[in-house]
Amino acid sequence: MGFIFQTFNLLPTLDAAENVEIPMAFTRRSQREQRERALYLLDAVGLRHRARHRPRQLSMGEMQRIAIARALANKPEAIIADEPTGELDSKTGQDILSLLFDINRKEKTLIIVATHDEKIVKAADRTYTIQDGKLTMGPMSSREDQNLLI
Repeated sequence: MGFIFQTFNLLPTLDAAENVEIPMAFTRRSQREQRERALYLLDAVGLRHRARHRPRQLSMGEMQRIAIARALANKPEAIIADEPTGELDSKTGQDILSLLFDINRKEKTLIIVATHDEKIVKAADRTYTIQDGKLTMGPMSSREDQNLLI
């Protein structure tokens, strides 16, 4: 399971690559394998060139992409994202949403998103709403591979 936090939760004393490596610390991967995986994931989110930068040197969108890379570190079957676009401008938010859809499609990773963003809700395969303590299911999309839940 991978987690993408609304406020990123990157450790300020670590650089981007080290932040991505954190979930791999308790795996059987060697330090070299962890670094290679972190750099691969940073490349996948378009930030390999920022691998040595600390969070304070990055934009909000860059920090969110690093948080996504970190969530993918251990090849999870599912990712839970809490307001993944909540701290971002609309263009960067759309870029992040596109990245999540790519991960869903290419890696076959289930993406579960908690959001208030109507654009994300409209793009989802399946939606659930919690109101007054009751869970209701919304309409499902016509896509064959319904793996993006909101």
